[in-house]
Amino acid sequence: QVQLVESGGGSVQAGGSLRLSCVVSGFTYSNYCMHWFRQAPGKEREGVATIDSDGATNYADSVKGRFTISKDNAKNTLYLQMDSLKPEDIAMYYCAAEVAITCTGADYAMDYWGKGTLVTISS
Repeated sequence: QVQLVESGGGSVQAGGSLRLSCVVSGFTYSNYCMHWFRQAPGKEREGVATIDSDGATNYADSVKGRFTISKDNAKNTLYLQMDSLKPEDIAMYYCAAEVAITCTGADYAMDYWGKGTLVTISS
């Protein structure tokens, strides 16, 4: 049974940091494109960061330089280090897995999703 379980969300002051984790089970995730998405209240879900099977990363412009995606294949865990958090980063954050030779980052292309972890920021 495939499972993606996020954790690490919470409330932090603007300018602070959080590290999200996504523990993966049920498939060999090291062969997948792994993504973090987020959905803010009243907005559509958007891609935040991607890491492919070789470890190459890509970021949305809105988080570039502040967020870092990484993975630990031995622990089957995906991470999102979020620094210099802003009020506009408030959202539910989801990890997702995509089976693809080239990562698309499109949410309709994801094969598996976690249930999300909530990040709130106080100014």
